[in-house]
Amino acid sequence: MFSKFLSLDRDRKNAILNAALREFASKGFDEASTNVIAKESGISKPLMFHYINNKKDFFLFLYDYCMEILEAEYFSKVDINEKDLFVRLRQTSLLKIRVMQKHPWIFDFIKVAALTHSEAVNKELDERRKRFEKNSLIRFYNNIDTSKFRENIDVEKAKQLIFWAIGGYAENVLSRVKESKVESIDFDEIQSEFDGYLEELRKVYYK
Repeated sequence: MFSKFLSLDRDRKNAILNAALREFASKGFDEASTNVIAKESGISKPLMFHYINNKKDFFLFLYDYCMEILEAEYFSKVDINEKDLFVRLRQTSLLKIRVMQKHPWIFDFIKVAALTHSEAVNKELDERRKRFEKNSLIRFYNNIDTSKFRENIDVEKAKQLIFWAIGGYAENVLSRVKESKVESIDFDEIQSEFDGYLEELRKVYYK
């Protein structure tokens, strides 16, 4: 279905992909404008539809495209043998930052796809979302060694608080990436900053 689109030269293809991810991530499926996507891509709307068929099919294609990137650059690189929660979180969060560095809108798009209830795409997205949720939970947070936690705390609640804290930091980083030119972001500085936050959390929750 998307053979014409996939055969485009890399620059034009990336221009369309990035414009579409940004538009859908910002406005959701129903409110996203194909006029804006075409304009931001630097092509006419008729030519864009020559490549992408229609809005619904393109949205679903983008979801699959994003999941392929996450599988190759994120999920498959998680070391599931690492049982220390903070080491695992450092690993997954730095992988996420590297993906954001290359694809700034990918996580926002996935979030929008996870929350959308548009009748136009919801049925087709449902099975895709279930696979994504299952993969992320099993691969990222399974088999964690809880023996290092302080004895007087509720470990499950502590883990949830840690996830929320790290999630909030990741959102902050994503905001910085989107508001600045990617090449101007000092990712080594972000990594060092993140290590500092992890160390403070470790002091609070570990023995």
